[in-house]
Amino acid sequence: MLVRYLARRLFHSVFVIAGVVLVVFLVMHMIGDPARLMLRPEASQEQYLALRRQLGLDDPLYVQLGRFLSGLAHGEFGDSLWQRVPALPLVLQRLPATLYLTAVTVIIALPTAVVLGVLAALKPRAVTDRIITVLSLGGVSTADFWLGLTLILVFAVQLDWLPTSGYGGPQFVILPALTLAFRPVGRISQLTRSTMLDELSKAYVTTARAKGIPERLVLFYHTLRNAAIPIITLAADEMAALLNGAVVIETVFAWPGIGILLIQAIEHRDFPVVEAEVFVIALMVVALNLIVDLSYSVIDPRVRYS
Repeated sequence: MLVRYLARRLFHSVFVIAGVVLVVFLVMHMIGDPARLMLRPEASQEQYLALRRQLGLDDPLYVQLGRFLSGLAHGEFGDSLWQRVPALPLVLQRLPATLYLTAVTVIIALPTAVVLGVLAALKPRAVTDRIITVLSLGGVSTADFWLGLTLILVFAVQLDWLPTSGYGGPQFVILPALTLAFRPVGRISQLTRSTMLDELSKAYVTTARAKGIPERLVLFYHTLRNAAIPIITLAADEMAALLNGAVVIETVFAWPGIGILLIQAIEHRDFPVVEAEVFVIALMVVALNLIVDLSYSVIDPRVRYS
């Protein structure tokens, strides 16, 4: 049953990824002409037409689409119009930086959010619950760029504990990861609190406590496990947003990830790089959703893939 489910999901994923990349191809060819951006303003009409012919942009759209689909089937997106190197390797070169930042952000955000949500649910309307609620609301309401600049001002400029920007060892990833973790902590802690309150009111919790099971086992083995599916779903949604490239934060901290590369490629109307990046992002998001769906059966044995 699981093999059939996986085969069906993978089959559907091919069409999802192809559809997303196809939409991006059509949109990119509607928003501007890269030949105009690549030439100097004083360039002649003959130079402009020659460059369009060289780039293959003077072909009818259906011819360009056929060429694009043929390359997509072979995993080739052509050369970057902007940097004159193969587009897909250029995107893959930037991918480790984004994965590194995403992993550190998730490691910070997920445990912190779950612990805060559980603490808030233990004594609803108490002082601890109110403080955590205020912090979580601040997390979902604070602008990333403002928080990032504030952290730079305090920890990099005034205290001189961490570098202001750049890419390298652990000291470079702390500030951008903390900035990106603030919103997921707020959202996931709110959801954890509400789902834990719902589970703690159920009869099986009362029965477990009546049997003398230690409170920590009741909370973390029984209650939190039953509340884990919506928490994991939201955490995966936040992780997918990070995999798309945290454009603002990568810009603020000069982080060489795929987010800032995507913005630069759009500015230069670099069709191959945009298409290659969307393909890579779609592939990662589809894989993440599949992993999350499979984790449901591990967390809750009642889930069946039929």
